[in-house]
Parts: sequence; C-alpha cells; structure tokens
Amino acid sequence: MAHILIADDEKSIRKTLREILEYESYKVDEAEDGAKAFEMLKDGAYDCALLDIKMPKMDGMDVLEKLQDTDADTPIIMISGHGTIENAVEATKKGAYDFISKPPDLNRLLITVRNALEKGNLVTETKVLKRKVGKTREMIGESPAIMKIKDTIDRVAPTEARVLITGENGTGKELVARWIHEKSNRANAPMVEVNCAAIPGELIESELFGHEKGAFTSAIKQRIGKFEQANGGTLFLDEIGDMSLSAQAKVLRALQENRITRVGGDKDILVDVRIVTATNKDLLKETEEGRFRMDLYHRISVILIHVPSLNERTDDVPLLAEKFVKEICEDSGIPRKVITPKALEELKTMNWAGNIRELRNVIERLVILSDNKITENEVRSFVTNTQAKDTPTDLFEQFDKFQDFKEHIEKLFIEHKLKRFTWNVSKTAEVLDIQRSHLYNKIEKYNLSRQ
Repeated sequence: MAHILIADDEKSIRKTLREILEYESYKVDEAEDGAKAFEMLKDGAYDCALLDIKMPKMDGMDVLEKLQDTDADTPIIMISGHGTIENAVEATKKGAYDFISKPPDLNRLLITVRNALEKGNLVTETKVLKRKVGKTREMIGESPAIMKIKDTIDRVAPTEARVLITGENGTGKELVARWIHEKSNRANAPMVEVNCAAIPGELIESELFGHEKGAFTSAIKQRIGKFEQANGGTLFLDEIGDMSLSAQAKVLRALQENRITRVGGDKDILVDVRIVTATNKDLLKETEEGRFRMDLYHRISVILIHVPSLNERTDDVPLLAEKFVKEICEDSGIPRKVITPKALEELKTMNWAGNIRELRNVIERLVILSDNKITENEVRSFVTNTQAKDTPTDLFEQFDKFQDFKEHIEKLFIEHKLKRFTWNVSKTAEVLDIQRSHLYNKIEKYNLSRQ
C-alpha cells in the first residue's frame, strides 16, 4: 500500500484529498504547514506527496528546494489555487514531478498520483540495480580517520605507487582498494581480486600466474592467471599475509621485473599491473618470525593505509546505520523505515567485533523484525549480547578481589574513551575531567598502546 502525504493549510482541502486517496486504498498522512511537511518528508518514508504552494512557516517551494539537499527521492506533486505557467515551470525546475491547480480534476489527480508512484518505483529499482552492478560503493564516514583515508586515496590513486592496506576483518579494506582503482589512471582497465587466504597453498601460484596444459595432473588445458587478467589494470591481493613463501618469491620477481612465467612454462610474459594489497596481520611481526619476506614487504608497502575498526570511529555508526536501513529497505522492496536518534545512540555504545560487516547484519535484522520505526527498545530486544565484551556474570566471576576488578574496569573504560577520541589524550582527559599527566600515568600503568 502506497503511503502519501498531503500538505495544505486548508483543512477542507486536506479532508477532500484524503477521502479521494483513501477510497483508492492509499495510506494517507496530513501536514498543516510547510515546516511539518519537510520534517515528515526528509527521511524518505513517503511514496508520494501533495504540497500546497502557499503554506505558513514554510511554503511548498521552499520545502521542495530543501528536499533537494536530502537523499529523499519522494515524487512531489505541487498544488495551488493560484496556478500559473510561471509557478509550474519554477516547480518543475526545483524537482517537482507535476503541478496541479485547485480545485483538482479528480481523474487527473488520480492519474498523476499513479504515474508519480510508478516513477518513484522506477527510481528505486534503478538505484538498486546500479548498486548491485556498480563497481564501488560509497565510503561512509566523517570521522578524522576516514577523512584522512579519503584524502590519502585522492593523493595516491593517480600515481603508480603500490599500496598496503591494513586493518581488522570487516573494516572495509576492499572498498579502499576499489576506490584507489576507481580514481586511478587505470580505472577503465580491469581490477582483479585474489583472496590469498581462500586459495590452497599448492594452487595459489597457478591462480596468480596461470599454468600450461599438462603442467600437473589436473591441468587439462592452458589457464590464464590473475596477473595476465589484470594487465593494464590493478591486481588486488587480499590477505597477502596468508600467501606461501614460494608464491611470495614469484610475486617478488613479478614486481621487480614486470614479467611472469606460467606454471609448467618456460616463456616470460610481460605484465603491466598495479599492485594493491591488504592484510589483517602485522606483516613486520610476520617477517620477524620468518613467515613473510622482508624484501616483498618493502616492495608492496610504498604507501600504508590503516583502516580503523568501527569501535575506533563510533561517531560514524549513525551514518552507516541510516545508509544501511535505506539500502536494505530498497533492496528488499519494503517501505522505508526510520531509525530513531535514541536507537542510533544505543548502537554507538556496542562493541563491534565484526566491524562494518557485523553492523550491516544487525541493521538487516532490525529492519526485518521491527515495525515502521526502529527504536532503542528494538535494538535492545533484537541485538544479541554478542555485541557486549563480557556478560556481567562472566565478568564478575573473573575476579575475587575488589581492587583487581576495579582496575580491570578502569583499564577498559580508559581504553574505550581513548579509542572514542582516536587517542587524542588532551580531549580524552578533558572529557574524563582529569589532568592530562594523570591520564598518561594510567596509560603507562595499564600498558595501553594505540594499535
């Protein structure tokens, strides 16, 4: 059932339009002024809206203009008792779907509403299809860490520098790699991805460099490897820390000489690829323990980009949550749901061990199980305790002495606040209402360090 908003300062007009639309089985809400109409429309919860031009507090044209600054795609039909060609042209320029004069002709009104709803459905379907077939999603976030990553991408992408992206699983390392490719001079060439952790060690060389027919028992035909497939473009080696040492040696040669040899072959093949890598491991530690080649590390880490965990940028949780709500509703073909400010605050307090991937799964659960509004009660009811670091009982059982328990809680609290303010000690001390020197003493006492 389509959801329509009628905004008009004349009660009789609202009543007439409501009766007409409800008779056609539409769900109808009313607003008596422009300011209220804008507040109701800005979240994109309506499938269509009828706006009077002359209204108190904010007229229809102002509402229409302000809606252009939001991501609401609601088709707007302007109505006016003083309709002129100039008004109709101005409304259309500002994004209105159509313009109807008062008193509206019944048949024209219903046809216009039906067509506007069909147009709205087409816009939504187009956005969903673009997102499904599009190469790169938008990078959501306004925290200092994300703004720094965006700036680094803008600087690095047009160059040929190799980039190593680090961060926990689910933080969006692949998205960073895609944006580097999209903004590079190789954007029109392919970006080929290889998950080094998902390929058995004995097959990784064949996957990367290809093989000749008969190179091994199951090699019944020639295979082109990822290096050749990415020729002229970008090769993204995800989880490179899990690559075998023998494969690392061949990758190193490929980077040094810009040439590869297929498994079972003796012919050198020239390749022109830009290498972008990612890992959730500490590669310097891996090199010290002999599991990763130091010379390869220096080859791939010309530019280092660290993607912070979601717990380190909780201010971005509301932006991500609202974006996911909108996308999931569109993808599932269900009416747009609104997530309340208190629900967003509740989500910010949780521990996101799975990072952005986990947050999206939680939002999908909330969208499916909640009513039209996702409130803090739904968050508490439907989000399981996996988002909590310890259940109270488990936490209490870890300690016998009160002093040990108190110090443990103090450590967790200070560590959380430092992450909350991206290790800005001055800001954290100000919020905690303690001296900065005292905070430094606590950091040293609990051996806290920024990862």
